[in-house]
Amino acid sequence: MTVQQRIEQLRAVLRQHNYNYYVLDNSTISDYEFDLKLKELEKLEQENPQFFDPNSPTQRVGGAITKNFETVQHKNRMYSLDNSYSENDLYDWQKRIQKILGTENITYVCELKYDGASINLTYKNGQFEKAVTRGDGFQGDDVSANIKTIRSIPLVVSSNFVQNFEIRGEIILPIQGFVKMNKEREASGEDPYRNPRNTASGSLKLQDSAEVAKRPLDCLLYQVVTDEQNYKTHFESLEMARKAGFKVPETIVLAKSIKAVLAFINFWSTKRHDLPYETDGVVIKVNDIHQQEELGYTAKSPRWAIAYKYKAEQVSTILNEITYQVGRTGAITPVANLEPVQLAGTIVKRASLHNADQIKKLDVRVNDTVFVEKGGEIIPKIMGVDFSKRPTNSTVTTYINRCPECNTILVRKEGDAKHYCPNEFGCPPQITGKIKHFISRKAMNIDGIGSETIDLLYKEGLIKNYADLYLLTVNQIIPLERMAEKSAQNIISGIEKSKEIPFEKVLFALGIRFVGETVAKKLARHFKNIDNLMAADFETLIAVDEIGDTIAESIIDFFNTPLNKDIINRLKSYGVQFEIAVEDIKNQTDKLLEKIIVVSGVFSKMSRNELKKIIEDNGGKVSSSISKKTSYVVAGDNMGPSKLEKAQNLGVPIISEDDFLNLIK
Repeated sequence: MTVQQRIEQLRAVLRQHNYNYYVLDNSTISDYEFDLKLKELEKLEQENPQFFDPNSPTQRVGGAITKNFETVQHKNRMYSLDNSYSENDLYDWQKRIQKILGTENITYVCELKYDGASINLTYKNGQFEKAVTRGDGFQGDDVSANIKTIRSIPLVVSSNFVQNFEIRGEIILPIQGFVKMNKEREASGEDPYRNPRNTASGSLKLQDSAEVAKRPLDCLLYQVVTDEQNYKTHFESLEMARKAGFKVPETIVLAKSIKAVLAFINFWSTKRHDLPYETDGVVIKVNDIHQQEELGYTAKSPRWAIAYKYKAEQVSTILNEITYQVGRTGAITPVANLEPVQLAGTIVKRASLHNADQIKKLDVRVNDTVFVEKGGEIIPKIMGVDFSKRPTNSTVTTYINRCPECNTILVRKEGDAKHYCPNEFGCPPQITGKIKHFISRKAMNIDGIGSETIDLLYKEGLIKNYADLYLLTVNQIIPLERMAEKSAQNIISGIEKSKEIPFEKVLFALGIRFVGETVAKKLARHFKNIDNLMAADFETLIAVDEIGDTIAESIIDFFNTPLNKDIINRLKSYGVQFEIAVEDIKNQTDKLLEKIIVVSGVFSKMSRNELKKIIEDNGGKVSSSISKKTSYVVAGDNMGPSKLEKAQNLGVPIISEDDFLNLIK
């Protein structure tokens, strides 16, 4: 046997033992025997560097240092899930998807919702390539060196599985491992970690992968994303992923009806507490991948999946004080400052009271004993008051009438739930809030600068609005607290790089009220540049798809403000992108303007996503359901018979992939 053959043999044997131990929980070799084989492999690899393999079992021990985690664009967006909290929510969801698909013949996959950190693993030619955190769904951080230390994640997969794919899952810290870590920390005089989820998430961003390797992290997989059409159902793809070496939980089941889904939910409502890791609900997915493609996505979530959240844990504690926060739009949010209490794995000290109406409705007062729970088990909120424990000297809460930051008299327009501070350009939290929004990842994505730095720059008088960022120099930043030359240089480099950010994100970054990511994208595509948008009147704006009266009025108000005009002119002069890139304009036409097009079936010349993008680039609107307003149905192979029948009954033209391509020539 040659040296290379022995190396390959050892790698194969060690991978199998890793799989047996960390995935199947069925060790077939002693730790001592495993270590001997690993050391032999390490020695052979050191002596024969020409046979180095980044996915060798020897590379799992860590040791790589990552000081700056590279931001990576997701090839396929990672969406969040819509939540449901009752049987009625699930039945409503079922009705919606049955209507879109035009059939009641739908099966579902039920999966437990694991409480950890989302991860996207990419494999090329069956080899692990990279691991990226969820981030904002569009892009995340490359944490490959840390992920490779998790033994339950295969670095090489079977040739029987798809070879080029992404697989998504949750990085978790099993409860037993979490408890052990905390005992060790307490024994050495350190504060214990708060909860498994945050500890798992924090582990992914440790700079030394050798430290990550010491933590008992695990990875549970739940979705395969690939262009290779090997599997017709979601359940089948997970079954094959499990056989290929991935840790796909055995708790996943097929359900033929929502009643069966509810049975799964009810079973795990109490049984989940016996699992070795934390869960907070159930995810229900349409099983048929073709039906998933038919259903598509909203701006934020897949229509073919929904999360059922178990009832949030509720505790009682004392409300010590009510304070008021000012947001970047001037909205005032009352905050309950609480006697610290343990809730759903974290220590809660503050909770939202939403607005004046909520305070009045609940009759919340200082020194009350209040019931607190986590809305969706994320944001704590006050649910009620234990009136039996109310102090005799209790006084009714009087809502503030002046801004707690700048003392301006608050306003509340008719129909608004909240009070607002109208001092938009003189109220410190509104000023810094706008700048923080501007630099955020979904907007200008300026690396090296965070909320605390913005507060510091504002406090020192270096910035008064986001245009001022582009005048900063390294010498101005270095004297600031906790700043070094390298940090200052990173900030300036990040600001300079933001000049490459595309127009649609710049438009979102401006912080125009009601103009979110989706609206900004539509406006950018329609008007092509900021000058056209600034010149648009009310009628022109509401003529744009999905732009209503409120958004149009907000845009006009924003651009009629002299300071905003001045800031935009300054940003232009600094080189910020205020028009769609030339190459994007080249690909855009008005050939499908005002056309509503439904895409259905499987296509040979392009993917469904590519086809949808072409429709939008040519001014059309993609819809998921057929109606009298539908202009065309672009039909591929395996188009649903009910959709076909509906289109024929309504007289909607059905065209092929080739017909469509001819249409836009």
